[in-house]
Amino acid sequence: MPAERNTIAIIGLGYVGLPLAIAFAENYDVLGFDVNENRIEELSNGIDSTLEAAKEEIINSHIEFTSNIESIAKASIYIITVPTPVRDDKTPDLRHLVSATESVSSVLTKGNYVIYESTVYPGTTEEVCIPILENSTDMKCNIDFYVGYSPERINPGDQSKSIKEIIKVTSGSNEESSVFIDNLYSKIIEAGTHRASSIKVAEAAKVIENTQRDINIALANELSIIFSHLDIDTHEVLDAAATKWNFHRFVPGMVGGHCIGVDPYYLTYKSEQVGYKPEMILAGRKLNDGMAHYYAKTICQKMEQENYHLSSSKILIMGMTFKENCPDYRNTKVVDLINDLISKGIAVDVFDPFLVKEHIKKEFKLNLIEDLPENFYDAIVIAVPHSQFKTMGIEKIRRFGKSVSFIFDIKNTFPIKNDLIRI
Repeated sequence: MPAERNTIAIIGLGYVGLPLAIAFAENYDVLGFDVNENRIEELSNGIDSTLEAAKEEIINSHIEFTSNIESIAKASIYIITVPTPVRDDKTPDLRHLVSATESVSSVLTKGNYVIYESTVYPGTTEEVCIPILENSTDMKCNIDFYVGYSPERINPGDQSKSIKEIIKVTSGSNEESSVFIDNLYSKIIEAGTHRASSIKVAEAAKVIENTQRDINIALANELSIIFSHLDIDTHEVLDAAATKWNFHRFVPGMVGGHCIGVDPYYLTYKSEQVGYKPEMILAGRKLNDGMAHYYAKTICQKMEQENYHLSSSKILIMGMTFKENCPDYRNTKVVDLINDLISKGIAVDVFDPFLVKEHIKKEFKLNLIEDLPENFYDAIVIAVPHSQFKTMGIEKIRRFGKSVSFIFDIKNTFPIKNDLIRI
């Protein structure tokens, strides 16, 4: 077993890895590894483009940042926190996970621990990762090295709870490693830990957390479509229903990002592999994936009803990240909304203070503006409820539109008394 003060290497320094590295650095010597050299350079200067950590936190943590795999060979505990997206066909893309595992195997020595935090389908750690470690090193799990799984529970853009304040699920490849890994995380997690009976249980627990949220949001989205046809305000209905003690208030909206919009596909993939095709989970995914198109269609219909010619209309989209107060635009469904509007001949400008103009133009060929003209747009769509927009206020936002214009408030950013159109 590694000694108490041995070095921990964090593999992958994104939304999950960086806060984890900073937390562990209070009790351990920490190495931060990432293949992205630009990321290493910015972190070495105390800069975090994900906005999850302040400059003082990074500098005072004394983490040794590196993109050289040999530099982390002195670690005895390796924690892998790389992305696990899906491919275009919605099947798991494990390339980052496999690559990280291969990199760790090149420096792994006897007695070391490898702990995975990336979201995966149940069985991935034991069926995919451990064989790579064993075959690459000629060592055996639970004899020469140990493996664990402790799913990440990070909420990007949410500063209300730190990693220390969120209960952590832990697991290990045998009883001895399970206890050690649980004790390891207990050093930094003030909220406590939950030691799962196996790695598969921990993997399954993680993947259903976001699957449950996805299904609940899908229900809210379907209700919003129904109530729209009935000319009833969905948010008023939710407010009324929420007065019952056991009602859970989920709100409609676009579901993007790298968690809720991705994780269910990991579970359905594994389920289909073992002979069962899920119905509810895939139905929820289909509905949520289609909401951007529904919003675009509704916007166009309402404008045409008022005799607007779409091909000569100008629309401002406020917010393009996958969620509020976060610079992450991976798998954002706002892009689908924008592309649908553009396909109708509408001129679309995008305003998002969290994004860099050059990045968005290069990746999406979209016009990200930095200065908002007044009395210019035929419609304004508040797509992401960034706190900056709330601070800006609805009256200032109105000035960006023409004297007769629409304001579509997708995520209920402002009260209905402002005569906004909710869809």
